[in-house]
Amino acid sequence: MDQEQTPPVTMTTPVRFLPGVGAFRAEKYARLGLRTAQNVLFFFPRDYERPAPPKAVDKLREGEQASLIGTITDAELASRSPGKSVFGAIVENETGAVRILFFNQPYRADQIKFGQRVVISGAPKLSGLRMEFVHPQLTMLDEQDNYPEPKILAIYALTEGVKQNDLRHLVGNVLELLGSEIHEVMPERLRRDSADALRAAGIEIEGPLYDIQTAVRQLHQPDNEASLQAARIRLVFQELFVMQLALAMRRRKLTSDLQSPPLSPTSVIDSRILNRFPFELTNDQRQAIKEVSQDMACQFPMNRMLQGDVGSGKTVVAVYAMMLAVANGHQSVMMAPTEVLARQHYETLRKILADSRVRIGLLCGSISRAERAATIQAAASGEIDLLVGTQALLYGDIQFHKLGLCVIDEQHKFGVGQRVTLRSGGVDPHYLVMSATPIPRSMAMTLFGDVELSTLREKPPGRATVNTYLAHDGWKDRWWSFVRERLNEGRQAFVVAPRVVPTTKSEEEDSDDEEGEDISSVQTVFADLSKGVLSEFRIGLLHGRMSADEKMATMQEFASGEIDVLVSTTVIEVGIDVPNATVMTILGAERFGLAQLHQLRGRVSRGSHVGHVCVFSDGDQPPSENERLSLFEKTNDGFELAEADFELRGPGDLLGRKQSGMAPLRIADPRRDIEILRVARELAQTIIEEDPELDAEDFQDLKSQVMRRYGRRLNLGDVA
Repeated sequence: MDQEQTPPVTMTTPVRFLPGVGAFRAEKYARLGLRTAQNVLFFFPRDYERPAPPKAVDKLREGEQASLIGTITDAELASRSPGKSVFGAIVENETGAVRILFFNQPYRADQIKFGQRVVISGAPKLSGLRMEFVHPQLTMLDEQDNYPEPKILAIYALTEGVKQNDLRHLVGNVLELLGSEIHEVMPERLRRDSADALRAAGIEIEGPLYDIQTAVRQLHQPDNEASLQAARIRLVFQELFVMQLALAMRRRKLTSDLQSPPLSPTSVIDSRILNRFPFELTNDQRQAIKEVSQDMACQFPMNRMLQGDVGSGKTVVAVYAMMLAVANGHQSVMMAPTEVLARQHYETLRKILADSRVRIGLLCGSISRAERAATIQAAASGEIDLLVGTQALLYGDIQFHKLGLCVIDEQHKFGVGQRVTLRSGGVDPHYLVMSATPIPRSMAMTLFGDVELSTLREKPPGRATVNTYLAHDGWKDRWWSFVRERLNEGRQAFVVAPRVVPTTKSEEEDSDDEEGEDISSVQTVFADLSKGVLSEFRIGLLHGRMSADEKMATMQEFASGEIDVLVSTTVIEVGIDVPNATVMTILGAERFGLAQLHQLRGRVSRGSHVGHVCVFSDGDQPPSENERLSLFEKTNDGFELAEADFELRGPGDLLGRKQSGMAPLRIADPRRDIEILRVARELAQTIIEEDPELDAEDFQDLKSQVMRRYGRRLNLGDVA
């Protein structure tokens, strides 16, 4: 009987059927996302091991990477028993001798012979009077060979039960079998043009970009440093270029396929709106209003992000835009991430428009069913001009009579699907999102390439400065004395404690809290302060597990001065405006990101009194030794902190679907690859201007990759 033929290996072959793998190892590889041969080819190294230049024996230092050229002058295999073998050899040259050891590799006895010239690389350790290399990288030399260029080895992400050599061997096998079958999507003319554009931007690269087969092979098994860099540039460029093509196609779709009502800002309308603000606008606010007004005057949807540091006056720009829509006979809707903030926006609008005919509505999780039904009906009939709400706006099939503008406050708190929901309906409203979390330029180009960006850096006049202090436990008595002094002067204070564990919520409830461990609960902090150092003051408690009514009552009491100290979780992070609150204590500060700490600090810079923020950290590490906290202490500039935070943390979830709709990047890093990103963006925009749907014959494979990766995420179905 003929033996069953093994099917040929293809890109879709399961890993378990690759040579030398099997079901047991395949389970381990699956934890790394390696399920098919194609997954293996595109499982890119996270780093590289670069052997050090050769050293003399007397220059070796314990634990420092080094290479050594020598001859085998002694070799011995202690045992060939499985799991017990030890092979040792002496490598000697004119500067001395070292010992090399290999455990459970009995085949070394057949490989390494007396008189063999070798190159060894690794980190030696001192054993007795002699340096010893355990499992060094080993290269055999012929008698006439000179010292070869050190071999660069890929370092892959690992999981339990998988070693570096296992992955290197697996990748090598798949490269051998399928490396020449990787499909090229970038035509040769595009690779040439791209390389020219990269060189013009100051990026060192010779000739056209590598073809995909060469790039993948050199990334895994580089011949040298130059080929590794060329391979990386090719793959980084392609990843960013495909993304930027998708964003350029999306942007064109928004400006050509969708129709919105032109909402023009006449001089009369502009004057009437500006007269509603009892203060002088900053230059940045005026510029942002100009940009927003120009967009809203167009017949396609405005798609603009307004980002600004805490206290820079983003709400003023949003209110202007909403009133502009109303002045043109259209409705506006504003969605905030929490009911506390939604109600605050609602009250702000009521004050600004107190003596006007503009009708304002509120829709959030805590209102009664009857109120909700009446509000929805009023929005549908056009009786409401401005509707403010929370995620409750997303449920119940709300229909607007004549919706002209959607404003999303704190856009990072919402998923992309939620933001898009507000755009659905019979018309395409203009779209303005606001973020008090400044976005690094590279991230803005990566995530929001289809969005125009307005930035507020300038703060309104009269805003006081904030002093920030890093403290350890020894400061607590002095700090609480300082807090009491400020309270006795009539000021108010925040105390921010680690958040409580959230309960399960229905989809219509506001998500004021986030998941997290109950490390030092806010209730405990509240009880300790009430009975201890702040016992003579009126203390309130606020956290995300309270009902909406409880939260609003507490905030109103704090805003009116009935509460002196508010002990809270990060529910106060967004938008809480109490100008008299000038002191903040943050506990467990190392558990917060830089952006979140800066948002919290923004709560004590709302008025004319100098603010004071003191952060305490848990654990043994002093706050001053925490790089993030040290940066937080040194600068009040949210944009500077955003860049620093991005450098420290990396892209992380910023490239996840929840925030951006974008697929995570595999190899590109916007921090490091900002210049490549700029070139990819410019080239993508040029190509889409000339060929909006990538109809050119040699772009068809590239178009398919754009649609596979981003078509559904960015709703590009109509483009294809």
